[in-house]
Amino acid sequence: MAKLPVSTEKIIEAFGPHLNYAPVDGYDGRDEPDDVVKTHCCFCGMQCGIQLLVKENKVVGFEPWMEFPFNEGRLCPKGVQRYLQNNHPDRLLHPIQRVEGKGFEKVSWDDAMDKTISEIKRIQEKYGKHAFSMLSGVSLTNEKSYLVGKFARVALKTRNLDYNGRLCMVSAGAGNKKAFGLDRASNNYSDLEYAEVIIVTGANISETFPTLTHWIWKARDRGAKLIVIDPRMIPLARTADIHLDVKPGTDSALYGAMLKYLVDHDMLDHDFIDNYTSGFQETIDAVKDYTLEWAEEVTGIDKEKIKAAAELWGKAKTSFLLHARGIEHHSKGVDNVLGCINLVLATGRIGKPYCGYGTITGQGNGQGGREHGHKCDQLPGNRDIENPEHRKYISEVWGIDEKDLPGKGLTAYEIIEAIHRDEIKGLISICFNPLVSLPNNNYVRSALEKLEFYVCIDFFLNETARHADIVLAGSLQEEEEGTTTSAEGRVIRIRQAVTPPGEARTDTSILLEIAERLGEKDKFTYDNSEQIFNELRVASKGGTADYFGITYKKVEDNMGVFWPCPTEDHPGTPRLWEDKKFKTPDGKAHFNPAPYKLPGEVTDEEYPITLTTGRVVSQYLSGTQTRRIGKLVDQFPEPMLEIHPELAAKYGIKQRELVRVATRRGEGTFPANIVETIRKDTVFIPYHWPGHKSANQLTPGTLDPISKIPEFKVCACLLDSQGKIAPPAKESEAYASV
Repeated sequence: MAKLPVSTEKIIEAFGPHLNYAPVDGYDGRDEPDDVVKTHCCFCGMQCGIQLLVKENKVVGFEPWMEFPFNEGRLCPKGVQRYLQNNHPDRLLHPIQRVEGKGFEKVSWDDAMDKTISEIKRIQEKYGKHAFSMLSGVSLTNEKSYLVGKFARVALKTRNLDYNGRLCMVSAGAGNKKAFGLDRASNNYSDLEYAEVIIVTGANISETFPTLTHWIWKARDRGAKLIVIDPRMIPLARTADIHLDVKPGTDSALYGAMLKYLVDHDMLDHDFIDNYTSGFQETIDAVKDYTLEWAEEVTGIDKEKIKAAAELWGKAKTSFLLHARGIEHHSKGVDNVLGCINLVLATGRIGKPYCGYGTITGQGNGQGGREHGHKCDQLPGNRDIENPEHRKYISEVWGIDEKDLPGKGLTAYEIIEAIHRDEIKGLISICFNPLVSLPNNNYVRSALEKLEFYVCIDFFLNETARHADIVLAGSLQEEEEGTTTSAEGRVIRIRQAVTPPGEARTDTSILLEIAERLGEKDKFTYDNSEQIFNELRVASKGGTADYFGITYKKVEDNMGVFWPCPTEDHPGTPRLWEDKKFKTPDGKAHFNPAPYKLPGEVTDEEYPITLTTGRVVSQYLSGTQTRRIGKLVDQFPEPMLEIHPELAAKYGIKQRELVRVATRRGEGTFPANIVETIRKDTVFIPYHWPGHKSANQLTPGTLDPISKIPEFKVCACLLDSQGKIAPPAKESEAYASV
């Protein structure tokens, strides 16, 4: 592996990102489609229902799917435009290979596969099986997520498999399993409507999960009180009853102080605590000194506002707590999650109508994708890869000897570190763009340059794939049958609307051919996605994520089925824990002490400002898809540095003036966006862009010790005004990398 074969500019000229717009009057066939396919949006974990209009094997438009019960036809800006990536001019139509000095050139499937197989074998024979690694993603369907887990362990025979959910939901998953023994939001979102108090913490719902906002507004219409916890006055906070503008990295101090207030004023459900939980005394002992005054000093929130929030929560009869990446992207993300759960358990408002707790999944299949086996420590059904009984069961399902099943491997960022240590020499990736999405991405880039062989499966040439030796042209969501699992825990059907264009192939067929060429055809005898799902059902049976009773027909007949669903006559489980029987060894919900700890990096004289990162409404994750859709780029064409007027004045920064932002890892220059809706000691940059516009060239590789999630949400930075106004966004070509 070497650096890019030609300049970035030449790669972009050939493969994009280029902007795709629909014709003013719509695509031909929009008004007379050959087919109308009921399926789901390919983006966030809401998985909104949508109808794709198909003409001559092309998606030419969409219509609302009013009957689907979650979004009832509503879509966000990304959902409205999502169909424009089908038949996009940047679409990879055949395999390509790296040619030094020329870029990427077309290669036949046979030659691409021959090269891939020979390099996998060469590296594994020379360095060992685990020297070849795999990175996957949770925008894949359940079937493909399951297949990747089996493929890596049975065909590649490597333990070093992980996925981009490592950047998303793993802190929530670890906290859920510690507290409940099961990793899923406790309720379907329609329960929000009748909650008296709703806490939203670390979740910019209006921009990142817009269609979920509807259920919060329905509760507000019924008089619900809303508490929003975020260092920025995000859109949802502007109408909240209480906005707690927490200093990044101090969330657990806030939750601990609120818990102490509930204890001190006896706003507790003693019956629930005494009969259905354990660990309460140890948990309150950990926060016994967390006074309101102390919390004000640590978090930067007025103590009277903390008190008011605790009283609203404590006195409610029904309530719902929602959180997302804002509290999870930390070196203590699991502790933050447990701090939230402790507030829910202390008031006993779980397992009841209109009382719940939800971890909002960010990626399309962030829920299902973390259940069935492409995590480094996991087997299907959310089983533990180091548990002998779990290993034995899955080995029998897969028809292999248990001793041949690899053990726990490295997490996503640890794989990058292992490449630098020369322990990993080869990589295959699918549905992952780590050069944009992993922290400290200059370090990631240098790792890619050290690999001896890298093969990527994708439908666009993303920024990471530019470093590949071979790129195999794969499929969009709507080009294969399958299922995903929404943030509610609802298993839904993804229907094939069209077939892959040109010589592109489905992701599934690509993985199956590689497995066959590696000599494992007899372990991968599937004729279609439903057969893979039926094996997944068996593999998940008896696990905490039990899909055994779910069939394609059952999903279609009911517009989705909530897991766990252990038998075919079981209706599914929209609301968990109504029987007060938890999936922990003692059957009780577990309180867990979550004492406040400093973040991995704190401000000092050299780096005096706190930087935090996040998303914007028109972009999605690393932008591989959304930075190619014209109207979405027009809506937010470049990342800007969000900064408070007082902090801007201190540094002499004017609106849209270019500002150099530097951390201990790198630096970038961003136009200033001066707003009053952010803390005076904090700046914010969205992370969807690559190259010189990448927020993740600044973020640290500090990991949570349990979940191994990176600390994207807090690092120390310095600011330096460049004294000149940024050019208009379109002229700056912020969607391109350098």
